[in-house]
Amino acid sequence: MNKKKQVAIITGGAKRVGKAICQRLHKANIDLIIHYRNSKSEAIALQNQLNKIRKSSVSIIQADLLDPSSYALIINESIKIYGQLNFLINNASTYYPTKIDNINEINWNELIGSNLKASLFLSKEASPFLKKTNGSIINITDAHITNPKKNYIIYSIAKSGLTTLTKSLAQELGPEIRVNAVAPGPVLWPEKSNEFNEKYQKKVISQTMLKKVGAADDIAKAVEFLLLNAPFITSHILNVDGGRSFNSE
Repeated sequence: MNKKKQVAIITGGAKRVGKAICQRLHKANIDLIIHYRNSKSEAIALQNQLNKIRKSSVSIIQADLLDPSSYALIINESIKIYGQLNFLINNASTYYPTKIDNINEINWNELIGSNLKASLFLSKEASPFLKKTNGSIINITDAHITNPKKNYIIYSIAKSGLTTLTKSLAQELGPEIRVNAVAPGPVLWPEKSNEFNEKYQKKVISQTMLKKVGAADDIAKAVEFLLLNAPFITSHILNVDGGRSFNSE
């Protein structure tokens, strides 16, 4: 095996921010395992696109992260394909409102499971292989959790927990493995939601210091930086939100 080869797993990598991360890391000559749950057509399309650029550099794995057996499956299949693992990007996420008077255990299991639990147990399964390569883990959390959005209580708990998990994993897995997080702000609006209408979007944009919305590639650039250009950074949460979380207005 070429010792210069680097391999990354990106959960939820078939579209939106995950897709941007895959594209940017692939440009950096990293081979990819793209995990998806339901986005099969998008995953295949992205795989074909990137493999045309560099043959056999991208594989895809389908798994439901709410199934506990998926964690070992994803990691072990990745090792079978490429023989090593350098990076784990816990990007997969579920996002929807949960009003306090309507929440139930299904909501809890879905939102905690995809946003928090999966990141912990995938990191656990990946850690023996990441130690061999002095690898890194990146968690994708949310810059908004410092001021939680109303009616999103379980999601906010999950992403807040992911921030704490990032710092805990950095302690547990160092010095061999670095663990950091990227916290997006207003980058991509949720799909199929009437709540995030034009009026709401303008309000959010006005609350950022830069008075604009970011791009998915802004998140991907932050991930690339923490993975490839930050050897002395761990346990850090990098907000990519146009300054919204620090705006005192």
